[in-house]
Amino acid sequence: MHKEEISKKNLTILYVEDEKSVKTEIATILKLFAKEVIVASNGQEGLDIFKDKSIDLIITDIKMPKLNGFEMLEEITKINKEIPAIILSSSSQAKFIKQANKIDIINDYLLKPIDISTLFEKINKAYKKIQRQKEYESVTKLLEQYKIAVDKSAIFSKTDVDGKITYANKQFCDISGYSIEELLGNSHNLVRHPNNSKEFFKDLWNTIKNEKRVWKGRFKNRAKDGLTYIVDATIVPILNSKDEIDEFIAIRYDVTEGEAYKEFLQEKLFTSQEDAIKSVHLLKEYEHMINISASVVRVDINRNITFANDRLLELLHFEEEIDIIGKELISIVDKNSYDEYEKVFDDILNKGLYRGVLNFCCNSKNGLYNMDFTFRAIKDVDGNIKEFMGIGKNITERINLHKEIEDTQKDVIFSLGTIGEARSKETGNHVKRVAEYSYILATEYGLSQELAELIRLASPMHDIGKVAISDNILNKPGKFTPEEFEIMKEHAKLGHDMLKSSNRQILKASATVAYEHHEKWDGTGYPRGLSGENIHIFGRITAIADVFDALGSNRCYKKAWELDRILNLFKEQREKHFDPKLVDIFFDNLDKFLEIRDKYKDDYEEPEDLEAYR
Repeated sequence: MHKEEISKKNLTILYVEDEKSVKTEIATILKLFAKEVIVASNGQEGLDIFKDKSIDLIITDIKMPKLNGFEMLEEITKINKEIPAIILSSSSQAKFIKQANKIDIINDYLLKPIDISTLFEKINKAYKKIQRQKEYESVTKLLEQYKIAVDKSAIFSKTDVDGKITYANKQFCDISGYSIEELLGNSHNLVRHPNNSKEFFKDLWNTIKNEKRVWKGRFKNRAKDGLTYIVDATIVPILNSKDEIDEFIAIRYDVTEGEAYKEFLQEKLFTSQEDAIKSVHLLKEYEHMINISASVVRVDINRNITFANDRLLELLHFEEEIDIIGKELISIVDKNSYDEYEKVFDDILNKGLYRGVLNFCCNSKNGLYNMDFTFRAIKDVDGNIKEFMGIGKNITERINLHKEIEDTQKDVIFSLGTIGEARSKETGNHVKRVAEYSYILATEYGLSQELAELIRLASPMHDIGKVAISDNILNKPGKFTPEEFEIMKEHAKLGHDMLKSSNRQILKASATVAYEHHEKWDGTGYPRGLSGENIHIFGRITAIADVFDALGSNRCYKKAWELDRILNLFKEQREKHFDPKLVDIFFDNLDKFLEIRDKYKDDYEEPEDLEAYR
């Protein structure tokens, strides 16, 4: 054989042979041809290797222990019907050759002793078949991807040789207004615009049907509702092996908007020198208006500043444009905005546009400005990015005002929470402690920072409904009668009803806390007898925070419990009153709870011990 014929191929061969001397010799020869040769000593071992490895070609003996060659190949056929195989056998019995013919994947049957030249020839033949199969699979996969891409991005249809629609994709249905049922079996005359001449379509039909050539062009269509749309179309006759037309495929793109804009430009723009002068003047006016009302910055593809308008220079305290030109844009961005800065260019490249808030540093020791910026890429006529341009507005005052309003809202909500506690002669420190306990439980439970902060703000409102409970019940120094306890239980629903109609996120969360912080894990709580995870996580968290603080604090009807007694109760009430996971978190973070309790101590005169945990 020629040298090039025995050069190594990108091929992995599974060689199965039980006779050691033959196996060693043939394996050595095969390694001259293949990138990798994997050797097995029996059919079962060969089958196991095939299941585990990526194999291109199988070469096997027949007579072997465990599984013979035929049995192994029959099992492999169940996994892969395309894998080629070559039999090497010392037997020329007709029954073996007949059995080999029944297994589709067997390409050749060679008798031992093996002629090396013949073996290489058969392997080379199998290799070419493998390559053709891989190329076919690659082309098939690529073609399938093309078909999907076209079907998703274009207005696509197929017709038979008589011009009757046999397929139309969703884009065709959407733009035409016809359902797929209305389109199938009809011709494209259904959407033909009357302004198109008969000669136009006669020429089209002659090109694709008589001349069997691809037709490209632009024409108007009319949708079901009477509206006109314009498409760029490519119509392809699909020919079979006899050069006969099987069907026609049409790919269209909607260019209605572009055509309308083109007509507008042709009508309105640059129709005379006077119009051109007016347009330049207007452009300068627009530029001037932007310059005085917004901050403008341009950066090159390396993100270095090439232009900054007067408004941006003044805002950031740069005396001259030369002080900022050439600097990287990130040099004037606050370090806390670095992640957002990277998002600018990611969004431009992936979405075509960036809109967001960047924090810019003042060119003095102090000063930080929140800028609402829009950035986009500026491209040349070939579509290549030449630079990036951003237009922004200073919203620092608005951000600060929003923060002030938010802080005020938090203060008001906290104050409302203390009102509910004050009516039952409890101090404002109770709601502070409950808020901090709730925050710990929320973060350790795995809630997001945003939700953990939300429950810290909402949990002080858990007993707001107490403002509607009469003093003689609320501050009764003794055990409630059944009737009094039913009245007292109403504070949960009353609190919820006070807050439920608000659209404010904090107040909506507060309504949930007020409503569900007396529900119990086993379903014996009130007001609705909810159980398990049907109780909102805010309610489950506040229940633990409230009970822990209530038991450890002096009240008008009891002295504070000792810590050991409180902890024993929580162990007893795990999976009864309280969410077991939250109880475990409570014990794991007990030191943090005790630190908060000591930090916000009550200045409260101890009463006589009137009643235990109620």
